[in-house]
Formats: sequence, C-alpha cells, structure tokens
Amino acid sequence: MITTTQASDADSRVIPIDMATSLDLEPGAWDGVLAALLIHLDAGLSVKRAENGSYVHASAHLATLLGRTPDELIGLTDVELFGHDAAVLLREADATALMAGRPRGSEHRLSLDAAQPRRDFKVVCVPLASASSVAPQYLAHLWVDLTESLRRDAKLSMALMQLEQQQIANEALSRESQEARQRQSGGGLYPRAQFDDQLRREVDLSTREHREFSLVSIAIDPPNEIEFDLGPAARPRVVEALGRLIRSNTRAMDASCSLGEDRFAILLSGVGLATAHARVESLRRQCATQLVVLDGHDFGFTVSMGVASFPHTSHTQDELFDASDMALVSAQRRGGNCVSLASIRFDAVA
Repeated sequence: MITTTQASDADSRVIPIDMATSLDLEPGAWDGVLAALLIHLDAGLSVKRAENGSYVHASAHLATLLGRTPDELIGLTDVELFGHDAAVLLREADATALMAGRPRGSEHRLSLDAAQPRRDFKVVCVPLASASSVAPQYLAHLWVDLTESLRRDAKLSMALMQLEQQQIANEALSRESQEARQRQSGGGLYPRAQFDDQLRREVDLSTREHREFSLVSIAIDPPNEIEFDLGPAARPRVVEALGRLIRSNTRAMDASCSLGEDRFAILLSGVGLATAHARVESLRRQCATQLVVLDGHDFGFTVSMGVASFPHTSHTQDELFDASDMALVSAQRRGGNCVSLASIRFDAVA
C-alpha cells in the first residue's frame, strides 16, 4: 500500500541561494539548520542517484533505522535493501517527485529483516537541482519511522472501540435493570406506557412483514365467598398469583401489563387467533385450579378473557383493544371463567 501526497507550495519553497550572501554566511551555514531539523523530526537522510537508485549518502540515524551502518548502505539499491515489490513502490514515488519537480511524500511498509516484523515509514523525496544538468541527478530522502506512532494509534482506536462497546453494554444493562425494576414494582408485568410502546412496535412489524399477533384482555372474576369474607387483603394476593401465572405462560418476546386493579392485558407476538385461544385457555384452567393462601385460609379465583388478533379481527391498535375488550365483556356475560374470541372481520370486496 502506498499513498503519495503533494507538498504544499509553502513546503516546497527553497531558501534563496543569495540569502547566504546577503547575510554574509558561510557556504555550509544551512547544514546546521538542516541537521537540527532532522533531529527534531527524528528523521534519517539519504541521497540516491536518480538514474539507478543507488545510495550515495546515508545519515547515521537512517542507517540505525535500517539496521545497517552508513558505509554498508552506500552503493546499494532499494531492491537489495527491501526486495523487488517494495522497491517498485519506492521508485514510483521517486518518479512522481522527479516529474513534479518538488518534494513528494509517501508511506511504505518495509521489511528490513526476515526475522523482524515490517516497519512503516514516511518517506519524503526531494529532487536536488543540478548545477551542470537540467534534470536532477540526485534525490534526497527524509525517512521518518511511523511504526510506533501507528501502533499507538491502533491501540487507541481499539481502546476507544472497546470503550464504546462497554458503554453500549452498560446502557443496555441499565435499560434492562430499569425494566426489571418496573416489572417488579408492577407484579412482574410491564407498566402501561412500556406495554403500549411494545404494542405499537408489534403493529408496525406485523404491518411490514404481513404476520399476525394477538391481544388478550383479562379480568379477575368477582370474589368467591371465602375471598369476600377475608376482606380487602385477599384481592392483592389474587393479583400476585395471577401475575406469576401470566409470567410463566408468556415468552420473552411477549409482553403483559396491569390495566388496573382487576384488569390485565397480554400481547402474544406472532401468534394467531386459534393458537392464542389455546394458550390462554390453558392459562384460564391454571387460574381456576390455583390456590391462594391468606391467614391460614386458602381460596381460589377465576378469570374471564377476551382474545383479538391483528389484522384478522382489527386493523389498528385502538380497534385491537376495543375488540379484545368486547370479547372480554362477552366472556363475563357468560358467567366468567371462560375465554371469548373477537369476531373475524370480512371486509367487503369492491
């Protein structure tokens, strides 16, 4: 992978040669400035022949970066140092700088030793103007080792990603904890607002995917003689018992809530009218055989249920509630302790 970036005009400006004359400087005065700049950038310096790419100069720092001595680098080419594939990319960067006539930067991943991992370098190629030839005869290169910097960036990116994932997990856990507290405070059932949100999502999902689901309205039947004699403390025990039975008869994808002291609702996700009837009929029988204990007395209770389905008995959320409530009223009129189904709608064909 090689990326080449063009230096800006400001970066490519050359200090006028006559500045040394105007400031009465020694001819090599700028050498100290260049050396200080290389030290500041922690960069190595090399000079290659433009014709064949052989090295004619290498700084001590560059030799250290490449695991050689300066003398060992002289006369070598990029093919001999880094292999054919890397040398091709380096020569392409050199050719780009030569054609542009200004500094060009590129990044390279180079293998310095078969036993060592590859290292990443930023290499800035600077064509050196020749006094005796129109075309530059030499190319200077500034080498900056990016390996550790890229590793730090990669670790930072990984840490940030893990932090984001942890934050998402914490938010999900917080929501689950809040829902659990809400359900615990409501006898293990959803609060009405959350139940309505789930019902809206189910309506949207069923509309898009053309699948059905059911809504069950439940009412606890009037107290029997024993419960009546035990007084107001008995009904909360019945509510708790019904809540446990509802939880044990619903799946994670379902939702249930309390609509009032004696009223409840269950959303059965992906369940049609017939299947919903079979499931709530089983729940009704369990309620009829459940014993509630209070002050050493045990007593039973029964429930009435109305079942409606989307979209067969209703086409909107409000219609669904109305249909299940009407079916519930029908069950209560039959004496309670039974399940009634909403009527299936047959829309007229135009």
